[in-house]
Amino acid sequence: MEDILIVFIVFASLTAMVLVIGLIIYYAKRLEHKQIMAAIEKGIPLSELRPARPKPAGPLWIKHLTAGIVLLAIALGFAFGGGLMLVAFILGGIGISLIVRALLDRKYLPKVQSEHENSLSENNSSDAITTSEVTEQTGMKA
Repeated sequence: MEDILIVFIVFASLTAMVLVIGLIIYYAKRLEHKQIMAAIEKGIPLSELRPARPKPAGPLWIKHLTAGIVLLAIALGFAFGGGLMLVAFILGGIGISLIVRALLDRKYLPKVQSEHENSLSENNSSDAITTSEVTEQTGMKA
């Protein structure tokens, strides 16, 4: 009888955590939506509401590869140290899938040009449209 109670408490606590996290995300998105709607009504550009996201430090495949290796190491620790084979199996599967994803991303995603190469190619392009040309065409103020 005590085992059933312990299992119930564990699942109830996990369910409660998921619900709390879900509610926090829901209310955060709801607040963000209200802010966006208020900005649209007032005519404020949306770029002023959200700060610019920093660019990733490196290629995404490196992050996936690192996470996959870490999860595989943790899975091996569970398998050999703790004897929790189910947890080790799940973490190992996620780790292997991240490693496979990293290898596929590395092979098939286009190579990212450096910022210097991008600026050179934009300056040399005769088809480039300047912001002043766009404002002239649309009739909007800069």
